[in-house]
Amino acid sequence: MARSAPTILNRDTSHLLFTFKPPPPPPSPFHSLSSLRLTKPPPLLPTYSASSSSSSSCVTRVTTVPVEYAPPAPEFEFHRELSRLKSLRSRLAGANSLRAKTRVIDGDSRVKRFFDSGDNRVFSAVLASLDLSPSELFLFKCLVAAGQEHVLGWGYDFVGGESQVEESARSSVKAAFYSIAELIEKLDVNGDGLGKKKKKIRFALDDEDLEDLKKLLKNLGEVEQFYNCIGGVIGYQITVMELLAQSKAEMQATNWPSNVQEQMDCQFLEIHAPSGLDLSENAEYAAQAALWGIQGLPGLGEIYPLGGSADRLGLVDPDTGECLPAAMLPYCGRTLLEGLIRDLQAREFLYFKIFGKQCITPVAIMTSAAKNNHEHITSLCEKLEWFKRGRSRFQFFEQPLVPAVSAEDGQWIIKKPFAPICKPGGHGVIWKLAYDKGIFQWFYDHGRKGATVRQVSNVVAATDLTLLALAGIGLHHGKKLGFASCKRNSGATEGINVLMEKKLLDERWSYGLSCIEYTEFDKFGIADGRHSRNSLQAEFPANTNIMYVDLTSAELVGSRKNTDSLPGMVLNVKKAISFVDNFGNPHSVPGGRLECTMQNIADNFLNTCPSRDYKGVLDKLDTFIVFNKRRRVTSSAKRKRRHTDKSLHQTPDGSLLDILRNAHDLLSECDIELPKVESNEKYLNSGPPFLILLHPALGPLWEVTRQKFSGGSICKGSELQVEVTEFLWSNVQLDGSLIIEAENVLGSSSVDEDGEPILQYGHRCGRCKLQNVRVWNEGIDWNFKDNVYWKHVVQRNEACKVVLHGNAEFEATDVVLKGNHIYEVPNGYKMKITPGDSGLAIGLDPIAEYMMDSGSWYWKYGIKGTHIQLELVEL
Repeated sequence: MARSAPTILNRDTSHLLFTFKPPPPPPSPFHSLSSLRLTKPPPLLPTYSASSSSSSSCVTRVTTVPVEYAPPAPEFEFHRELSRLKSLRSRLAGANSLRAKTRVIDGDSRVKRFFDSGDNRVFSAVLASLDLSPSELFLFKCLVAAGQEHVLGWGYDFVGGESQVEESARSSVKAAFYSIAELIEKLDVNGDGLGKKKKKIRFALDDEDLEDLKKLLKNLGEVEQFYNCIGGVIGYQITVMELLAQSKAEMQATNWPSNVQEQMDCQFLEIHAPSGLDLSENAEYAAQAALWGIQGLPGLGEIYPLGGSADRLGLVDPDTGECLPAAMLPYCGRTLLEGLIRDLQAREFLYFKIFGKQCITPVAIMTSAAKNNHEHITSLCEKLEWFKRGRSRFQFFEQPLVPAVSAEDGQWIIKKPFAPICKPGGHGVIWKLAYDKGIFQWFYDHGRKGATVRQVSNVVAATDLTLLALAGIGLHHGKKLGFASCKRNSGATEGINVLMEKKLLDERWSYGLSCIEYTEFDKFGIADGRHSRNSLQAEFPANTNIMYVDLTSAELVGSRKNTDSLPGMVLNVKKAISFVDNFGNPHSVPGGRLECTMQNIADNFLNTCPSRDYKGVLDKLDTFIVFNKRRRVTSSAKRKRRHTDKSLHQTPDGSLLDILRNAHDLLSECDIELPKVESNEKYLNSGPPFLILLHPALGPLWEVTRQKFSGGSICKGSELQVEVTEFLWSNVQLDGSLIIEAENVLGSSSVDEDGEPILQYGHRCGRCKLQNVRVWNEGIDWNFKDNVYWKHVVQRNEACKVVLHGNAEFEATDVVLKGNHIYEVPNGYKMKITPGDSGLAIGLDPIAEYMMDSGSWYWKYGIKGTHIQLELVEL
């Protein structure tokens, strides 16, 4: 079912009401608003709140003016142009071969005019000399048919100069084409022919132009292939023009429906704040749902949409100056991508400890060419030996880049000839791309039937039981799609989750959960802010892009040959397109690109009822939602915080504070005294009150972690880093820095039959016990101006550091560890620190052979009811 876009707000209620009378088919691509009839709404239903439960000859480049982007095309009748393109798309759809499609495109009026008139015949001759394949020639013609011939540097002369008399000058590429044409004429006069001279002619374009030409053809080919469900390159431009016209109509007709045609399938539509399980309030059911998630882990895959350009983050390699994707952000001592895998391994380790079986989850990663995203991510995985999970457990699929368009007229923005500005087409392309690239079948081959979806910038999504409970409910109840949600921050660049209720034309009713992206709020008449009458701050929860999906259901949507496979298509032209031209001049042009929204696959999963049944339908839906406290669901490192910026929202600094608040919530329930994490303003003025970074496999469920910590205190200004899972903290007082690092956090690796290192969970782990211990040192220098807390890059005056190699063990009992010390324990040994006659008694003994694999002690995990209980077993 296509995504709906209702737009009328009933401002006196907490939900929205839209009533439509189907108008007759419009005579043009734009529907008259006068055909919309508003009727009296039916009785209002109760509202539920969240709390209720993307060289030979060479031509010299010369210019006298900065190049921004190609001037707009000559004005034309918008409706007539759209009608021409739709007719062309229809004829192309009826052609069943490339030859037939070429005949159709050759018959297009714009293509005929371009290739058959005047100077443009030169271009035709040049194209014939470049050894292009028939498919590449077809793509060139599609570009022209779409009205984008300026991308070829043809027909648009750059003008300028400081004098009052401006003179037109050919672009460098156009000049190159003329030099080729002159050469062609000389060859023809001399009777030499073209056949023996093609190579020489080809290099009349310099290497840079040729490289840009190759990239252009590659991008056009990807757009033509991927967007085949809407008509390829031609369909892309049609959709852009329709959405652009739609946005212009909205600006001219505020508070009126902008996309009436999308509402033809219903008489009225109402959206409500959805209800669902609140994990923070219903502890018993939350524990049961998490247990379902753990038990179902062998049937789950993991999907990471990492293809976005992350422009707001402004991440740059300090050594090369190269722009980097979000996945490479160094956060808390490792990249964000490494953080995702750590969280996944924590769940797998928990499964191993409970059931004694190894489970390695297959991970599908959507990448893109933006900022060399694909190369950076694959190189990181190779460098880290595929996280010792095996190459076969990873599958990459690269999303196409799409051209950015001007908000004024829909023309493609270019930085130079052959080089349109291209960006990822949004994370919503993930479903069709996954189908096209065989990702669903790959998951099935690994025995998976569901998957969790998570974005790389959200650093808290795996906190406690959020992900496990989400997946558990989805698997256990056979749901098609689930959302993890929370309270929404006012003014945040995030969408909302809604419950849709439609009365269909056949008098039936349909229901289902969906999302409204924040860029679409204006279409709904929604104002965002604390003081707005119709603010959604309290009523509607945040869309966090944390989802559970049933793979078969998602594949059915991705395989469709229509717009359903590209959910939530939008053209957001509210932000500027920033770029640097080939002369090094920066530009910022109002525009956007066609984007799809991943979460709106939900619009395909509405359930139909014979009668209105709002209250009774919730448990019967194929979609569901769970809630938790915001800092346990979403906190993103999406944008770079400027030094003078007073807001920490969606910055690495802000997400670190949420991690520390979570640590306070976790440990304060273990009878450990901790300083309060105060306001964001306090952090801006004086930094965090402490740094506590715990390996997620200590849990990841907090009820597991809390059985490993008991009593003691952590003073203000202290630092605790625990990189070990077999760990005991009993009555420890920390004043300073304590760092515990294990080489084998989760186990040791062995080489499989393919020669790859595979991590064996629980085998020869490092171990640490601290009982009745006081750690006292100078710790972090909180006055050091170059401290970057969210990177965990800090200057220390002193620290107590424990380094465990291999299966080494460390125990300290009834002692004070004062000052700057490093306790390094070799593989196969156990270090014990106890009180001695003159201070500390430090013993280093080999571990008995029979304890080498299991250790001298370990935590035994068991299930009691819906909970996990730990028992300390000593050998």
